[in-house]
Order: sequence, then C-alpha cells, then structure tokens
Amino acid sequence: MYHRTVDELMTRDVVRARRDTPFKELVRLMEENDITAVPVVDELDRPMGVVSEADLLRKSADQPDPSGRAPVPHLEAWERAKAEGSRAEELMSAPAVCARPEWTVVETARLMESQRVKRLPVVDDADRLLGIVSRGDLLRVFLRPDEAIREEITREVLTRTLGLDPRDVTAEVRDGRVTLAGTVGHQSLIPVVEQLCRGVDGVVSVSGSLTYGTDAAGGAADRG
Repeated sequence: MYHRTVDELMTRDVVRARRDTPFKELVRLMEENDITAVPVVDELDRPMGVVSEADLLRKSADQPDPSGRAPVPHLEAWERAKAEGSRAEELMSAPAVCARPEWTVVETARLMESQRVKRLPVVDDADRLLGIVSRGDLLRVFLRPDEAIREEITREVLTRTLGLDPRDVTAEVRDGRVTLAGTVGHQSLIPVVEQLCRGVDGVVSVSGSLTYGTDAAGGAADRG
C-alpha cells in the first residue's frame, strides 16, 4: 500500500524566527501570516524550538489585572522566565520536536500525540528546516475521494497483497467508511482484511459481513 508522507503534506514556505527575534516581531509575524506558531532556527537554519501563541500569551496572563476579577495565575519558574522573556530564544518551547519528510501520517500523528504538540518542524538529514507539518495537514488525507480509496483497497489490499479475486470480496466506500462484502477462504483471514483496509489513507472506519468458505487446511467450514 502507498502511504502519504510528510513530504507530500507539509508546508514548505515556512515563516521562521531567529533566536534574537523580539517579542513584538513574533506577534507581527503570526498576525501577518495568519499562523499560530513559528519555528526558531539557529545560524545554520536548524530548529531550536517553537514559539506559539500560547507561549506569547503568558506575558499577558502575568500582567496585573486592574479590575481584580481574574486571579493571578501560579507560574512555575520556567513559565515565569518565559513570561518575562523578550526574545524568541527566551520565549520558545525547546528543544524542537521534529519530523522527517519520509515519515507516514501514522508515525507523525503518534509523535504529535505523545508530545502534545499541534505542529512539527520537518528537517533533513543535517537537521536543517525543510517545512512544517500541522494537525490540519495530516487530516487532509481524510479528504481523499471515496472512489480513490475504493480503488486502492481493491487493487492494493484485496488483489495485490492478499491475492483475492475482487469478484469474491468487494469494498464500498462512502464518506471514508468502508463496507466489505463477500467470501474469503478461511475465517482467520477476515480480521486481516479488515486491518489492512483500516491502514489505507483516508479510511474512517471498516465494517461489513465477510463470510468464509474453507479453513486453512482446505476442508469445509461453517459459514460466518
């Protein structure tokens, strides 16, 4: 099966900041480019960290409230340092958690989830910035046309990988939801078919009523 990679999904024209970029310039970069974060790079264009709106908002949250209605937030020492920072290197979340261009959507999504980040700088073998990939970029695979998903399941999963006759097993796709129907050789193959179909980019769910004809030894088996 063919999986879309970060290289195909990432944004290549990346707005970046330098370690000495001042606070107001960071705000301006985000506002003018309609983005919510910028990677901070060193002199060799290697990501050092990322400054997000959340990082910048700590400065506002740390200011006195004239009305007295909002409680003063408790900040850890590192949060206090960020709130008092004035340059990118003082404000950024570091070190930068990065992705590689050859990674699949699954690999990248798992790293985002484990690190609790919304975006990842993408770097080459020398750790130089190539692009940036966001949650929204990864979600674009779910915009694949149903017919493209159906064709990939039929060609790559059912025929090429499993050697099934497409007349025996069919896949219908609607809004990314796959419905399988037909008969496979033995019962143990049913979860394999379903799992491989779930691995196709753009698939939301897999269901159906596959039955089986003979067991692995070639004998008769009950219909499922």
